[in-house]
Amino acid sequence: MATNFRAIAFGPAVLAAQHAAYGRTQAPPPIGEPDLLGEDERHFLESRDSFYLASVNADGWPYVQHRGGAPGFVRVLDAERFAFPDYGGNRQLISVGNTSENARIALILMDYPSRTRLKILGVARALTGEAAKPLLALWPEQKSIERVFEVRVHGFDWNCPKYITPRFTEAEVEVYVAPLRARVHELEAELERLRKEPRAS
Repeated sequence: MATNFRAIAFGPAVLAAQHAAYGRTQAPPPIGEPDLLGEDERHFLESRDSFYLASVNADGWPYVQHRGGAPGFVRVLDAERFAFPDYGGNRQLISVGNTSENARIALILMDYPSRTRLKILGVARALTGEAAKPLLALWPEQKSIERVFEVRVHGFDWNCPKYITPRFTEAEVEVYVAPLRARVHELEAELERLRKEPRAS
Protein backbone atom coordinates (compact mmCIF):
# COMPACT_ATOMS: atom_id res chain seq x y z
CA MET A 1 0.00 0.00 0.00
CA ALA A 2 1.40 3.40 -0.93
CA THR A 3 1.97 5.65 2.09
CA ASN A 4 -0.39 8.54 1.39
CA PHE A 5 -3.35 6.32 0.50
CA ARG A 6 -3.25 4.81 3.99
CA ALA A 7 -2.83 8.23 5.58
CA ILE A 8 -5.95 9.51 3.81
CA ALA A 9 -8.13 6.40 4.06
CA PHE A 10 -7.43 5.37 7.66
CA GLY A 11 -9.27 8.09 9.54
CA PRO A 12 -10.31 7.95 13.22
CA ALA A 13 -13.56 6.04 12.52
CA VAL A 14 -11.67 3.48 10.40
CA LEU A 15 -9.07 2.99 13.12
CA ALA A 16 -11.84 2.59 15.70
CA ALA A 17 -13.50 -0.06 13.53
CA GLN A 18 -10.19 -1.89 13.15
CA HIS A 19 -9.62 -1.85 16.89
CA ALA A 20 -13.15 -3.03 17.67
CA ALA A 21 -12.89 -5.91 15.19
CA TYR A 22 -9.27 -7.02 15.66
CA GLY A 23 -8.04 -5.45 18.91
CA ARG A 24 -5.43 -3.41 17.08
CA THR A 25 -5.13 -0.75 14.37
CA GLN A 26 -3.01 -0.19 11.28
CA ALA A 27 -1.74 3.20 12.43
CA PRO A 28 -1.32 5.42 9.36
CA PRO A 29 1.52 7.88 8.82
CA PRO A 30 0.75 11.62 8.69
CA ILE A 31 -0.69 12.81 5.40
CA GLY A 32 2.25 13.84 3.26
CA GLU A 33 3.26 14.15 -0.35
CA PRO A 34 1.06 12.45 -2.99
CA ASP A 35 1.83 8.86 -3.92
CA LEU A 36 3.65 9.04 -7.26
CA LEU A 37 2.60 6.93 -10.23
CA GLY A 38 5.36 4.66 -11.47
CA GLU A 39 5.72 2.49 -14.55
CA ASP A 40 3.54 -0.27 -13.10
CA GLU A 41 0.73 2.20 -12.46
CA ARG A 42 1.16 3.84 -15.87
CA HIS A 43 0.97 0.53 -17.71
CA PHE A 44 -2.03 -0.61 -15.70
CA LEU A 45 -3.97 2.64 -16.13
CA GLU A 46 -3.29 2.91 -19.85
CA SER A 47 -4.22 -0.71 -20.55
CA ARG A 48 -7.66 -0.55 -18.90
CA ASP A 49 -10.87 -0.49 -20.94
CA SER A 50 -13.03 0.56 -17.97
CA PHE A 51 -13.05 1.63 -14.33
CA TYR A 52 -15.42 2.70 -11.57
CA LEU A 53 -15.55 6.33 -10.45
CA ALA A 54 -17.03 7.53 -7.14
CA SER A 55 -17.96 11.13 -6.37
CA VAL A 56 -20.05 12.79 -3.65
CA ASN A 57 -22.74 15.46 -3.94
CA ALA A 58 -23.30 18.47 -1.69
CA ASP A 59 -25.62 16.46 0.58
CA GLY A 60 -22.99 13.77 1.13
CA TRP A 61 -24.59 11.15 -1.12
CA PRO A 62 -22.03 9.05 -3.00
CA TYR A 63 -22.43 8.17 -6.66
CA VAL A 64 -20.53 5.42 -8.46
CA GLN A 65 -20.27 5.47 -12.23
CA HIS A 66 -18.80 3.01 -14.70
CA ARG A 67 -16.50 4.57 -17.29
CA GLY A 68 -15.36 2.71 -20.37
CA GLY A 69 -13.54 3.03 -23.66
CA ALA A 70 -10.99 1.32 -25.84
CA PRO A 71 -7.78 0.28 -24.04
CA GLY A 72 -5.68 3.43 -23.86
CA PHE A 73 -8.56 5.82 -23.22
CA VAL A 74 -6.92 6.59 -19.86
CA ARG A 75 -3.67 8.52 -20.36
CA VAL A 76 -1.05 9.19 -17.69
CA LEU A 77 0.22 12.77 -17.95
CA ASP A 78 2.98 12.61 -15.32
CA ALA A 79 3.74 11.00 -11.96
CA GLU A 80 0.81 12.81 -10.30
CA ARG A 81 -1.84 13.16 -13.01
CA PHE A 82 -3.85 11.20 -15.53
CA ALA A 83 -6.75 12.07 -17.80
CA PHE A 84 -9.67 10.40 -19.52
CA PRO A 85 -12.30 11.61 -22.00
CA ASP A 86 -15.94 12.13 -21.12
CA TYR A 87 -17.93 10.83 -24.09
CA GLY A 88 -21.44 11.96 -24.96
CA GLY A 89 -23.97 9.80 -23.12
CA ASN A 90 -27.18 10.08 -21.15
CA ARG A 91 -26.65 13.78 -20.34
CA GLN A 92 -27.15 13.32 -16.60
CA LEU A 93 -23.70 14.78 -15.80
CA ILE A 94 -23.82 13.58 -12.19
CA SER A 95 -20.06 13.13 -11.86
CA VAL A 96 -19.47 16.47 -13.59
CA GLY A 97 -21.81 18.25 -11.19
CA ASN A 98 -20.51 16.48 -8.11
CA THR A 99 -16.86 17.25 -8.86
CA SER A 100 -17.68 20.92 -9.49
CA GLU A 101 -18.66 21.14 -5.80
CA ASN A 102 -16.38 18.51 -4.28
CA ALA A 103 -13.40 17.56 -6.42
CA ARG A 104 -12.47 14.54 -4.30
CA ILE A 105 -13.00 11.23 -6.07
CA ALA A 106 -12.14 7.55 -5.70
CA LEU A 107 -11.51 5.09 -8.51
CA ILE A 108 -11.24 1.33 -8.73
CA LEU A 109 -9.59 -0.14 -11.81
CA MET A 110 -9.83 -3.89 -12.38
CA ASP A 111 -7.93 -6.50 -14.33
CA TYR A 112 -10.28 -9.42 -13.83
CA PRO A 113 -8.30 -12.13 -15.65
CA SER A 114 -5.23 -11.52 -13.47
CA ARG A 115 -7.34 -10.66 -10.39
CA THR A 116 -5.59 -7.31 -9.96
CA ARG A 117 -7.15 -4.16 -8.51
CA LEU A 118 -5.81 -0.61 -8.26
CA LYS A 119 -7.56 1.89 -5.98
CA ILE A 120 -6.93 5.63 -6.40
CA LEU A 121 -7.85 8.67 -4.31
CA GLY A 122 -7.54 12.05 -5.98
CA VAL A 123 -9.14 15.28 -7.06
CA ALA A 124 -10.71 15.79 -10.47
CA ARG A 125 -11.66 18.68 -12.69
CA ALA A 126 -13.75 18.55 -15.84
CA LEU A 127 -12.19 20.58 -18.63
CA THR A 128 -14.05 21.98 -21.65
CA GLY A 129 -13.35 24.43 -24.44
CA GLU A 130 -9.90 26.02 -24.56
CA ALA A 131 -8.90 24.40 -21.25
CA ALA A 132 -9.49 20.94 -22.72
CA LYS A 133 -7.76 21.48 -26.08
CA PRO A 134 -4.22 20.49 -25.06
CA LEU A 135 -5.50 17.19 -23.67
CA LEU A 136 -7.93 16.48 -26.51
CA ALA A 137 -4.88 15.98 -28.72
CA LEU A 138 -4.30 12.72 -26.82
CA TRP A 139 -7.37 11.20 -28.50
CA PRO A 140 -7.25 12.63 -32.07
CA GLU A 141 -9.45 9.85 -33.49
CA GLN A 142 -12.30 10.40 -31.05
CA LYS A 143 -15.23 12.55 -32.24
CA SER A 144 -17.72 12.23 -29.36
CA ILE A 145 -15.67 13.71 -26.50
CA GLU A 146 -17.61 16.40 -24.65
CA ARG A 147 -15.02 17.18 -21.97
CA VAL A 148 -11.86 15.79 -20.40
CA PHE A 149 -11.39 14.82 -16.77
CA GLU A 150 -7.97 15.53 -15.33
CA VAL A 151 -7.25 13.66 -12.10
CA ARG A 152 -4.51 14.61 -9.67
CA VAL A 153 -3.57 11.55 -7.63
CA HIS A 154 -3.22 11.90 -3.86
CA GLY A 155 -2.89 8.22 -3.00
CA PHE A 156 -3.20 4.74 -4.50
CA ASP A 157 -3.22 1.15 -3.32
CA TRP A 158 -2.72 -2.17 -5.09
CA ASN A 159 -5.36 -4.33 -3.44
CA CYS A 160 -5.16 -8.06 -2.77
CA PRO A 161 -6.71 -10.52 -5.29
CA LYS A 162 -8.91 -12.24 -2.72
CA TYR A 163 -12.56 -12.55 -3.80
CA ILE A 164 -11.92 -11.13 -7.29
CA THR A 165 -13.71 -13.45 -9.72
CA PRO A 166 -11.81 -13.81 -13.02
CA ARG A 167 -13.84 -12.47 -15.95
CA PHE A 168 -12.87 -12.10 -19.58
CA THR A 169 -13.86 -9.68 -22.32
CA GLU A 170 -14.74 -10.90 -25.81
CA ALA A 171 -11.31 -9.80 -27.03
CA GLU A 172 -9.55 -11.62 -24.18
CA VAL A 173 -11.54 -14.79 -24.83
CA GLU A 174 -10.58 -14.59 -28.51
CA VAL A 175 -6.88 -14.65 -27.58
CA TYR A 176 -7.38 -17.97 -25.80
CA VAL A 177 -9.81 -19.42 -28.35
CA ALA A 178 -7.92 -18.47 -31.53
CA PRO A 179 -5.33 -21.29 -31.30
CA LEU A 180 -8.08 -23.82 -30.58
CA ARG A 181 -10.13 -22.57 -33.51
CA ALA A 182 -7.06 -22.77 -35.78
CA ARG A 183 -6.44 -26.35 -34.65
CA VAL A 184 -10.08 -27.28 -35.35
CA HIS A 185 -9.80 -25.86 -38.89
CA GLU A 186 -6.57 -27.79 -39.37
CA LEU A 187 -8.17 -31.04 -38.27
CA GLU A 188 -11.27 -30.42 -40.39
CA ALA A 189 -9.06 -29.86 -43.44
CA GLU A 190 -7.15 -33.05 -42.71
CA LEU A 191 -10.40 -34.98 -42.31
CA GLU A 192 -11.70 -33.62 -45.60
CA ARG A 193 -8.46 -34.63 -47.33
CA LEU A 194 -8.72 -38.15 -45.95
CA ARG A 195 -12.34 -38.42 -47.10
CA LYS A 196 -11.30 -37.57 -50.67
CA GLU A 197 -8.49 -40.09 -50.80
CA PRO A 198 -9.36 -43.20 -52.82
CA ARG A 199 -10.01 -46.22 -50.69
CA ALA A 200 -7.87 -49.32 -51.11
CA SER A 201 -9.83 -52.16 -52.67
